[in-house]
Amino acid sequence: DQPHVSDPQVMVEFENGNFNFTFPNPKNVSEFSMTLYKGHEKKEICALHLSEERVISKSNVTYCQTQNSSSSTTFILKNLERKHIDIYTYYLEIFLPPPYIDCCLKETYLYIQDKEDCFSLGLVSWIIIGVIIFAISCVCCVVACCLRNKNQKCDSNSHEYNSEYMPMAAVNAAKKPRI
Repeated sequence: DQPHVSDPQVMVEFENGNFNFTFPNPKNVSEFSMTLYKGHEKKEICALHLSEERVISKSNVTYCQTQNSSSSTTFILKNLERKHIDIYTYYLEIFLPPPYIDCCLKETYLYIQDKEDCFSLGLVSWIIIGVIIFAISCVCCVVACCLRNKNQKCDSNSHEYNSEYMPMAAVNAAKKPRI
């Protein structure tokens, strides 16, 4: 019985805001490790070491968890944000039985769209619309006040023709002759 790594068909699922990357465990192997790296510099973020005696899970970040069953290993990425966009690489190391095998199973590019982006863009557009409506309202109020003041000046000037000479008399305003 030689160690056998099945075709690395990673199953990627997105549910409840989490990304689940599930790999089939290698067959006829008693000790192996699966590690998840992030970026081109291959920064280790999550690992799982399985031997006959125990399962050791290790995570260097808060957003990665591991889960193991008899047939598969799953890396669960939670609460991802835009800053987590990167290439994720999955490595398998087989320790027992010999020979030691180290292989890259899969590389996956993960793109995360921020929820806040959609909200902030919507909020900014509503703020801009509100400012425009406020500015238009202010201009309309200023124009209406100017027209009102102009009409009041015209009305008060039309009754003052004879006011110095006969303040008490009701006299019609003199008409200007037409040429």
